[in-house]
Amino acid sequence: MLRQVLAPIHPDGWRFIAIFAAVTALLFWLAQPLGWIGVIATLWCVYFFRDPWRVTPTRPGLVIAPADGRVVSVAPATPPAELGLGEAPMLRIGIFLNLFDVHVNRLPMAGRVGKLAYHAGRYLNASLDKASEENERMAIRLSTAEGADIAVVQIAGLIARRIVCTLSEGQEVIAGQRFGLIRFGSRADVYLPATWTPLAIVGQRVIGGETVIADARAQEPPRHGVNH
Repeated sequence: MLRQVLAPIHPDGWRFIAIFAAVTALLFWLAQPLGWIGVIATLWCVYFFRDPWRVTPTRPGLVIAPADGRVVSVAPATPPAELGLGEAPMLRIGIFLNLFDVHVNRLPMAGRVGKLAYHAGRYLNASLDKASEENERMAIRLSTAEGADIAVVQIAGLIARRIVCTLSEGQEVIAGQRFGLIRFGSRADVYLPATWTPLAIVGQRVIGGETVIADARAQEPPRHGVNH
């Protein structure tokens, strides 16, 4: 029960929490009201770097959300050129992470890491589609058991200035496995074969490591959303 209530902290977050706490102590020494502002900021920092436990659905063909957030794109798009996946459009599912979402990233499928490619770029609002092409990013090519390669891309946002990726080329991975995070506010894109069925819809909230966003083996038509 304890691990359901208290989420672990990602290792990358402890130094930031320590910095926030030190600044808070200094603010209390300078002026107590400012110290309480520091307490709120420190608590937010702890919340930002939380790394909750997740239960990942497993079945051949399932594609799992790589991050918490809101789906902002389900449409054809050319994959990052640096991954060598060709120029033919693939199905791109884009997820925008705000400052209050869990920022730990998880792999959408099992497979082997074929290529890692870092691309320096801008820091546009990550909810915009052009952020996928113009922003700083870390692109990962993944060879899957479905006989097709897919891509998952960590994209820096308006505030984000640091992409963390712990993978290495040739590494064997499983669906839902943690592979990094983005500080602070960002986007995660998944590129899939155009013939695969998307199950996510624009505007939907997804949970990284748990929500099924596509299926390589499904025969159903794409879903549509209804606002209530």
